[in-house]
Amino acid sequence: MAPGRRVVITGIASHWGVELARRLERDPSIDFIAGIDTTEPAGDLERTEFIEADIRNPVLARIMPVTEADTIVHCGILWYPEPGKSARALHDINVIGTLQLLAACEKTPTLRSLVVRSSAAIYGSEGAAPSFYTEDMARRYPLKTRFQRDIGELEGYFENFARRHTDITCCLLRYQPEIGPGLDAPLVRYLQLPVVPTQLGFDPRMQLLHAEDATGALMAATLNPVRGPVNVAPRGTISLTRILRLAGRPTLPVPHPAFRPMFAQLGRWLGAADLYNDGVLLLRYGRGVDNTRLRTEVGYEPRFDAEGAVRDFVAKSAASRRLFPSPLPGAIAQRITRLQ
Repeated sequence: MAPGRRVVITGIASHWGVELARRLERDPSIDFIAGIDTTEPAGDLERTEFIEADIRNPVLARIMPVTEADTIVHCGILWYPEPGKSARALHDINVIGTLQLLAACEKTPTLRSLVVRSSAAIYGSEGAAPSFYTEDMARRYPLKTRFQRDIGELEGYFENFARRHTDITCCLLRYQPEIGPGLDAPLVRYLQLPVVPTQLGFDPRMQLLHAEDATGALMAATLNPVRGPVNVAPRGTISLTRILRLAGRPTLPVPHPAFRPMFAQLGRWLGAADLYNDGVLLLRYGRGVDNTRLRTEVGYEPRFDAEGAVRDFVAKSAASRRLFPSPLPGAIAQRITRLQ
């Protein structure tokens, strides 16, 4: 019998690292799973071997070859601060960590595929943007925010690695923001505010990916990686106004000059730290990406379209009564009112 797959997941303590490991553990074709992170993952993982290490540390180049991995899945790119990983550390984790990971990949002779969980923020959010970006449209507009520049930098490292190592299938997944019941993220908290501030005169097209499809796409790409970037998103888009109407949330339209300073403070309350500039642009212009490669080449068909993801989120959030994830929703509502 041919030996099964050997998979290593970096960022195993993240929500997406844990969810991927759970699915891989149920797949009989996977012989070995290891997860690398600075903290042990929460959850009921049974077959996943935990390796405590910081991907920013050069010691990773000695650890990775020992695993004899044929597939490495990089879930360690952070979109916002997490417990134990401050806003100041994001650049080092995302950029320096990716550099160290690629150096470790070069020293792993068994490696056959590398899958990176990245972000569609590389396209930016622009008023004159196309309805749906295809994968070859990255960097068409200037990278305006720190997070966009970090994503652009690490994608550059990834592309250089792929050119030098044509024997390794390098797959870069560009995710749209995720939404789902129980998912704890700044954008989800924003949509669940008791009063939601919006930018007066703007109704952006949103493309929120259901958490179930986010994990499903990651699993599909792990088992069937393709070369180059792949957009991970649902079909279609939905306006922010309709999202909030479906969620039953009252809005507070704010003139754009006042929205940015308000959102700077609000973003920190929601856990986005100083990454609020990305949120301001997304909530002004929105962003849509084309998911053809995901469906036809990776072979994953999202279960939820853009509106269906929102409807499922609203229904299950209401059913579980988790409408206000913030510990002080009333205080936030009062502060938003005072900032008008």
